Amino acid sequence: MSSPSAGVPPTDMVLHTTDNGVSWITLNRPEAMNAVTWDQRERVIALLADASADPAVRAVVLTATGKGFCAGADLRGAGPGGGGSSGGGERVPGDVARTIRLGAQRLIAAVLDCEKPVIAAVNGTAAGIGAHLAFACDLVLAAESAKFIEVFVRRGLVPDGGGAYLLARLVGPQRAKELMFFGDAVRAVDAERMGLVNRVVPDAELAAVAGEWAQRLAAGPTRSIVLAKQLVNASLDGDRTTAFAAEAAAQEINMTTQDAQEGVASFVERRTPKYRGL
Repeated sequence: MSSPSAGVPPTDMVLHTTDNGVSWITLNRPEAMNAVTWDQRERVIALLADASADPAVRAVVLTATGKGFCAGADLRGAGPGGGGSSGGGERVPGDVARTIRLGAQRLIAAVLDCEKPVIAAVNGTAAGIGAHLAFACDLVLAAESAKFIEVFVRRGLVPDGGGAYLLARLVGPQRAKELMFFGDAVRAVDAERMGLVNRVVPDAELAAVAGEWAQRLAAGPTRSIVLAKQLVNASLDGDRTTAFAAEAAAQEINMTTQDAQEGVASFVERRTPKYRGL
């Protein structure tokens, strides 16, 4: 699916490579079903920020090794909202909320705010914050063996990492409550039917399909795609007047890009456009 960049040890917990305009970010703790640690979380956040800032990156794929996409936060030594927390001692009021804001919520926000389209290639179980990490992506591909679990209720916890925010927007409030109240495992085929994922593919084809989708995005007009992403993400948080104003502003910005000018010129000249992401 991808290979580590030069100089990155093969045992690194997050593998990364950039190939033909696509940044591949791969969680690599298969022995722990890729339960995310503090170090992994910070690395993924940094790589998403790098993708936003690098004009050579036109799309991102987020995936994992082994049988699990992400089994949630690594809670060893951490409280809810983890992905690991540093420090020790007695907990005081505000610690949990702070941990969630600086941990799980930062990770999900990094995906939502990435200035490139992000594809989740879910290779196995996605539980807790792992499910939310997938749902935050712009497009979600799932292997047939993948499962999604709102595991928080099983541990007596409130869903974090933007779970209620994401699920209510993807499947509606009542279906979101069903998933969160019961914590049942949802098979990939059922997740597709609900609208949680875009497409389910055979396990052996996941990497190839993710690569194909990513290449299509990487060949597209990057700025217009990202502006569309921002409009959709903001559309459910405001009223129609705000949404229409944001749409007009996005169109104004986009028409200054080289890709928009190329798109119009190619239409007039009856040729295939060649987008450069600029």
